[in-house]
Amino acid sequence: MGHREDLLEGAKRCLLEKGFVRTTARDIVKESGTNLASIGYHYGSKDKLLAEAYVSLVEGLSGAFDPGEGVSSGAASGSLERFQEVWSNIISTMREPHSMWRLSMEIVAMGDQLPEVRDHLARAQREGSRGFVPLFLGGREEDVSEEEVDTVGQFYTTLMMGLIAQWTFDPETATDAERLTTGLRRVIEASAKSAGRQD
Repeated sequence: MGHREDLLEGAKRCLLEKGFVRTTARDIVKESGTNLASIGYHYGSKDKLLAEAYVSLVEGLSGAFDPGEGVSSGAASGSLERFQEVWSNIISTMREPHSMWRLSMEIVAMGDQLPEVRDHLARAQREGSRGFVPLFLGGREEDVSEEEVDTVGQFYTTLMMGLIAQWTFDPETATDAERLTTGLRRVIEASAKSAGRQD
């Protein structure tokens, strides 16, 4: 690996151990075996490096979200079964000790102190919203329209942020995929009843 990759890997380890605010440039240099000048040369700033490291951590987990078409229950894209399978996989990453998702809450709580990180991750979040659409509904990410990102993608992103908050704040009472799916089923049933009364 070159210095760029060494810095990224060192920053990822620092984030998991210390979080955004407590990680210093010297921590990253020590962990990566590089030098301070390398951070500016390759990433521009420590905060940009930390933002890239966080995105890389999330991307490393994204493969664990997708049960694959037809895996286990044979859940079809867009079905409640698929909804439950995907959320079950996502929640399993939140159950792990020292889950990296607490870093998301750090950005929410301390974003004003980390403007470069916040701005970079806000841009990356939109692409995350785009990625949710085919994960749940099928199809290809490159075919997802901007309107779908703004509606369906943002719906799933909102659920994701709520789950991260619950699992970070109180894992003992945080919801699971089965209860989340039951809630969605009841919302759908209530909407169908309401639509039936209007006909």
